Amino acid sequence: MDVGAVVIAVAGVAGTLGGALLTQRGAEKAKRRELEMARDLQEARESRELRRSCYTALHRDARQFCTALSRHLYVLRDRTPGDEDVQALEVAKDTYRDRWSEALMIAPDGVITPAREVNGALNRVYGQVKRLEQGNPRPGETLRSAAEAQHGVWPLIGATREAMRRDLGVTETSAADHATRTPSSYSDLTALLRDFEEPDRTP
Repeated sequence: MDVGAVVIAVAGVAGTLGGALLTQRGAEKAKRRELEMARDLQEARESRELRRSCYTALHRDARQFCTALSRHLYVLRDRTPGDEDVQALEVAKDTYRDRWSEALMIAPDGVITPAREVNGALNRVYGQVKRLEQGNPRPGETLRSAAEAQHGVWPLIGATREAMRRDLGVTETSAADHATRTPSSYSDLTALLRDFEEPDRTP
């Protein structure tokens, strides 16, 4: 038998097998990359949906807490709060607190930074309202000052909402753009403060 022919035949078979093996390995790598990309896309989709759910709840509960503070101020202006009034405010606060705790574990810094301003402002107003309710306000704290502080939370909530929308890819609006188009319902401070004018005590 011709040795050269055998060598050539063996080389041909080896080349064919090697080519098939390389093709198979290439296909396996491509399949792995495809699966990894699909997994990454699924994880990104699930992360976005988790953030969307968290943001929706946080925005809603921050608004409800802020509204509850306003409602309690009007109660304090008109009468002594009853147990139901106090309970309504506490429920709104506790619900918001739970949402804020959840957001701290989920939201990126771009959302947490403005949301932290909302959290601080809401807690400061709550502190004022409770001290007024208990008849132990700090110097300078009145229903009027508390109403003004409560009113000032709304633009912060709006800025946080815009940060959430940017993170979700819903909008590209910048914070500066948001500041130039603050809704009129946030800007009528004069009318609000008129509701809490201090009585004229001059003789």
